[in-house]
Order: sequence, then C-alpha cells, then structure tokens
Amino acid sequence: METLKALIFDVDGTLADTERDGHRCAFNLAFGEHGLEWHWDEQTYGRLLSVTGGKERLRHYAEQYDPAFFAGRDADVLIRALHATKTRHYVRLAGSGRIPLRPGVGCLIETAIARGLRLAMATTTTPENVEALLSATLPEPVRRRFEVIGAGDVVAAKKPASDIYAWVLERLDLPPESCLAIEDSHNGLQAALGAGLRCLVTRNDYTRNEDFSGAWRVVDTLEGLAVDDL
Repeated sequence: METLKALIFDVDGTLADTERDGHRCAFNLAFGEHGLEWHWDEQTYGRLLSVTGGKERLRHYAEQYDPAFFAGRDADVLIRALHATKTRHYVRLAGSGRIPLRPGVGCLIETAIARGLRLAMATTTTPENVEALLSATLPEPVRRRFEVIGAGDVVAAKKPASDIYAWVLERLDLPPESCLAIEDSHNGLQAALGAGLRCLVTRNDYTRNEDFSGAWRVVDTLEGLAVDDL
C-alpha cells in the first residue's frame, strides 16, 4: 500500500453533527422567512438526506410534496433564493459556536498536521457554510492547513458521483492510493470509492443503518483513532 500523504474530509455529519441542529433548523427558518408552510422535522430531514446538495434537496421536496410551489414561477430562481436565505441562517448558527466538532476530529486533524499529512475537504455544502463552521471550531493556523476545499457547485454532479473527489485529487496532485477519505454516509462512501479512494466511515445518528459495504473501516467516532492506524 502506498504511503499515506493526505486526508480528505467530508464536512456535514463527518466533521460535526451539522445536519439535525444546523442545516435543518436553517432550512426551517428560511421557509418561515419566505412565507412557506413547510417544516422539516428530524425524521423528515433524515429521509431527505438521501438527496445530496441543499438546492437539490429543496427541489426534490417541492416536486414530491408541494408541486404547486412551482406554478407559474421560475423554479430555479425560487430555489436559489430559498437556498441563499437558508445559507445566511446556517452561517449565523454555525458562527455562534453552537455546532461543535464531533469527538476526536480536532485531535485527528492536529495529529495529522504534526505527522506532515496534507489536508483537504470534499463536500456538497457551500464554501460559506464550510468557512462558518471552521471559523467557529478551529484556530486560524489549523484552518490554513486545509490547502484544497472542494465545496458547493465547483462540480455539477453531487455525491454519490465521484466528481468532487476527482476535483480535489487533481488540485492536490496526488494519486488516490496515497489519500484517505473520511465520510459519514453511503452517498459519501460511494463518491470516495468511485474516485479510487480508501474510505473511513464515521457513522452518526442519521447514517447509522446505511450500507457501508466497501468501506476500508467503519467506526462510530474518531475519538482515540491514531494517525498510525490509517
């Protein structure tokens, strides 16, 4: 096996439990601001997580549960406006510090830096969301060590497509064999595997029962995980 040179982290659900008390709440605040009677409770949001990407999730929900939402209006404009409002609310929530890193994440990042590993991110969330979370949870010198951040719409096809990992690998100028992806979901795992990466899965409450066949390793927490084990 080729020497490990880089860790590529997913963000939502992997670095922090952002979905239930971050993104879901921000979506609901956006719905209220736009005068919609939509409300995503924890169970509904858990089902919607099978659709990756916030704009894609909004479109899917409207098509399935409120098709009249699009009647006589430009769907793309509506979705973009809703998503921009949601992002504004999420950035505020994340920036308040109410969404901590998952146990073991900070230690693993710092240990990886000490061992000379390179760091990157591959996520479907927006760059603004990434920056808000990192600014509230990691000191600036550590944030600067993430040299490539693939986020938002830098690629057209979201996970489980492997495009975002291909984009990150190209900018790292590393072969997949020398990198390890860290994900929390089936969709993320499929994206990593499709790019030829080994993938460590750290399950959370939303993804605990998903199929992780093909993962290099599956854990419930990164706490106590040593870089030498990777």
